Amino acid sequence: MKLSRKNGLRASAIGALVVSGALVLSACGSDDNTEPTKDGGKTSAAASNIKCDGAKGQLLAAGSSAQKNAMDLWVKNFQAACSGVEINYQAIGSGGGITKFNQGQVAFAGSDSALKDEEVAESQKICKGGKGINLPMVGGPIAIGYKLDGVDNLVLDASTLAKIFDNKITKWNDPAIAKLNPGAKLPDSSIQAFHRSDESGTTQNLGKYLSTAAPADWKHDPKSKSWPAQGGQAANGSSGVATAVKDAEGSIGYFELSYATANKISTVSINTGAAAPVAATTENASKAIAAAKVKGTGSDLALSLDYATKAEGAYPLILVTYQIACDKGNKAETLPTLKAFLNYTAGEEGQKVLSDAGYAPLPAEIATKVREIVPTLS
Repeated sequence: MKLSRKNGLRASAIGALVVSGALVLSACGSDDNTEPTKDGGKTSAAASNIKCDGAKGQLLAAGSSAQKNAMDLWVKNFQAACSGVEINYQAIGSGGGITKFNQGQVAFAGSDSALKDEEVAESQKICKGGKGINLPMVGGPIAIGYKLDGVDNLVLDASTLAKIFDNKITKWNDPAIAKLNPGAKLPDSSIQAFHRSDESGTTQNLGKYLSTAAPADWKHDPKSKSWPAQGGQAANGSSGVATAVKDAEGSIGYFELSYATANKISTVSINTGAAAPVAATTENASKAIAAAKVKGTGSDLALSLDYATKAEGAYPLILVTYQIACDKGNKAETLPTLKAFLNYTAGEEGQKVLSDAGYAPLPAEIATKVREIVPTLS
């Protein structure tokens, strides 16, 4: 049975809360409904429980465009609660964020993939007496968005996706696509496959999924943040790929669900081998993320994800985006703001705003571990 999700992506996000334990949606007050905070700032009703804890001045950060829409919400709420604080997050891609972090240009980096061993070693030059650690902050599905007139419920599997993005399947009416979509009116037209032009953890997670679920068809390095295949068309950032897909008939690309939702882009359901194809929703992504295991040690909470899951209703093409910070050796002038902001984003107040934006809140067990570590940053 094909799952319908056009016009239903936002509504399905509510189900993510089942996985995230006690996180519940609350109503937001208007911007004019303010009250003083403990440290003299003003906060809206929506931000009334945010603790500023000495946060002040400017905090610079950069990295993942996957989490940009979540970061926009977090920054807006935190700055509303904490007077005089400015958080500047540049969505330049995971690779660029890690580079800036290891050059000491930002207080933390956003990344859709955990630090590599060599990146951890490099971070020790900046984190005096410590090192960079991975703190999971938000999860969600990587949606495969497409624009194909007359086809509203496209189903693909890992093998077919691998061949499309590897330029081995180039026509929409290819027998492999037709077999997965009986009855669909597939045109005899070329597929325009879009990928990221910048270094991206989203690209890396797509590669991990394809190499795990379709190893015979995706022979490229699954650890690469740069697009490894030949052919296709490139666009910068998730927003660039989403815009390209929205504008081009016969196109397909990958980006976080929030970009599909915002641009009203149809998304692919994935045939995982379960009883029914699985739609890209936060609820379905949460079912897969809930099975994640911590593979990091000590304060590092890097996760291992199961990209080959066949569990009913579990969407396998997922990512968890991290905030990367020093466990020790953070700059004294930005440390209070860094800790206060991460305390908010990992806390119930920060996590509960994610679902309506197309993201999956952290599973309760993982969120608890993050909340234990953030106060120990020094």
